[in-house]
Amino acid sequence: MKEQNITKNITSPQVTLEALQRDFAHCFDKDGDFDIEKFKREIAGAEVNFSKESYGMDWLGKSYARVRATDPATTLLKEDVAWNSKEENKNSENLLIKGDNLEVLKHLSNAYHEQIKMIYIDPPYNTGTDGFVYEDDRKFTPEEFAELAGVDLEQAKRILDFVDSKSNSHSAWLSFMYPRLYIARQLLKDDGVIFVSIDDNEVAQLKILMNEVFGETNFIAHLIWKNKKGGGNDSKYIAIEHESILVFAKSKNDLERLFHRYTDEYKKRYKEEDEDGLFFWDTFKRKSGKQYYSIKCPDGSTLEKDEFGNPISWLRSESTFKKDLKRGEIRIVKIGDQWSVQFKQRLPEGKKPRSILDSFGTTSDGSDECFDLFKKHIFSNPKPTSLISHMLDIVSESNDIILDFFGGSGTTADAVMRLNTEDSGSRKFLVVQISEKIDPIKNKVAYDFVKSELKIKEPNIFDITKERLVRAAKKIKEEHKDSEHIASVDFGFKIFETVPQWDGYVDEPTEYDNNLKIFDVAKLKDNDIATLLTTWKTYDSIPLTTSLTEVDLGGYTGYYNDNKLYLVHAGFTAKHLTALLKMIDTDTTFSPATIIIFGYHFDSARMRELAENVKSYANKKSIDIECITRY
Repeated sequence: MKEQNITKNITSPQVTLEALQRDFAHCFDKDGDFDIEKFKREIAGAEVNFSKESYGMDWLGKSYARVRATDPATTLLKEDVAWNSKEENKNSENLLIKGDNLEVLKHLSNAYHEQIKMIYIDPPYNTGTDGFVYEDDRKFTPEEFAELAGVDLEQAKRILDFVDSKSNSHSAWLSFMYPRLYIARQLLKDDGVIFVSIDDNEVAQLKILMNEVFGETNFIAHLIWKNKKGGGNDSKYIAIEHESILVFAKSKNDLERLFHRYTDEYKKRYKEEDEDGLFFWDTFKRKSGKQYYSIKCPDGSTLEKDEFGNPISWLRSESTFKKDLKRGEIRIVKIGDQWSVQFKQRLPEGKKPRSILDSFGTTSDGSDECFDLFKKHIFSNPKPTSLISHMLDIVSESNDIILDFFGGSGTTADAVMRLNTEDSGSRKFLVVQISEKIDPIKNKVAYDFVKSELKIKEPNIFDITKERLVRAAKKIKEEHKDSEHIASVDFGFKIFETVPQWDGYVDEPTEYDNNLKIFDVAKLKDNDIATLLTTWKTYDSIPLTTSLTEVDLGGYTGYYNDNKLYLVHAGFTAKHLTALLKMIDTDTTFSPATIIIFGYHFDSARMRELAENVKSYANKKSIDIECITRY
């Protein structure tokens, strides 16, 4: 029987270490330390050059940021059952998650590992007036942190003092961003792309940070978005009328097909088709250079000089021209009284997107969109859907998952629904928004709206994000009510939120035994067990939108999906074990390769009995079943 304390140890996968341990196990010594010199010798013949000089970024708090990227989550994931059971939401694959995005990313890191096609985020810009300060609820003692970060005690104290200072310095902002980007990279598919909006305050720091996290070779572009008409008062000397968007890939290896797109209007010119695809006859180009030669026309005349009597230099060499003419890629036809040389212009992969975004809406357009939905100005300078739609159009395909973990005004989700409506797509959005109370003085309009119209006692930004998605879906459906495929578009969304782990929950499973129960399991309610299941299934790589199937084991309810069976309730007896073994043999849809047991609801004798019987039972499906006790 294998024991796990997963509930207290949910972390993002250590993919780099796992890859090294898998492929270069012999480069680790008996203590688990990596022998870099042995590794170098191992790949010496692979023409890999090790950089002797490097350029990077260091800041106060970087070691803390690295620890936060890989330390355990301190929360559980809870489902909003009432909301998710609504008709419009129960089958939806869209997600809106309430909670600190670093915690949420850690929870998503298994179920959505390498599943996200596009990430767009609009993080705090750290302008000094946007309210950003670095606050972190995770508490380490200096001794704990010194050991985790590999620093001495004095340095650990200095770093922890910095973390507690609620700073808005560059170092504080970088410490905030690093762990989130680190996990975000793991969520991207191999051909995934991340877009990050930023302004001049942190763009230089962000570029170097993303070089470090994603790799300098995976930098795609620095886009300039004209976000204002006529500029603004952001600068004393220059009217600033733009923001930046940094674009990085998970890997550039498979991006060309994504970044070369063509519009339907562009495609219309390609009216002819042969076995090699669409084309149109285009005029054979002339160029300045030294490729001078005469071209013989069907009537015996030649083309070798232009209308001014100058020799013609052709686009292709004479040998290439003759080959193309022979295989039908070039033709010579008479138009009017002139001979024209034409070639088959093939449909290319498309036109490259441009780095200057001056026709994809402004913040004023974003404000107008929100006003149109709420009839009041609730958000300050939100992004327009046209901007996000442009990014979606560049890299996303029909059934991709789109992630935005700084959800804010909900523009990304709105844009996904709109684009799906326009191109019959089935993209899914995954939006995260922190539970942030609305200040009744600083943002009175938003506060009053949530309090008075939404009837919520403690107004929260999340409530507005949620309402934006509901109203945007309704508006899109009204605007496209006559569309043939409107009924197939997913306008619903499921809601989950992070909640604190239970008080008194043990730190190690070895602390638990029948005689000394540190944790009072009796205080757990049905909804607590449901939250535990949601958290566990996500850790076990089952998506949040996938429901566990209830299975009846002779009056005891288990939960099953993806060859995993969860036994979390108390009261499991020999009768239920017999029913379980019978179901494995007789139910063709039931093949649990792993049985996961909530240790607090099973005494040690019952756990041993279950594990031994399952292991020794010669089931008819010949399934090798593993039993895991989890706390």
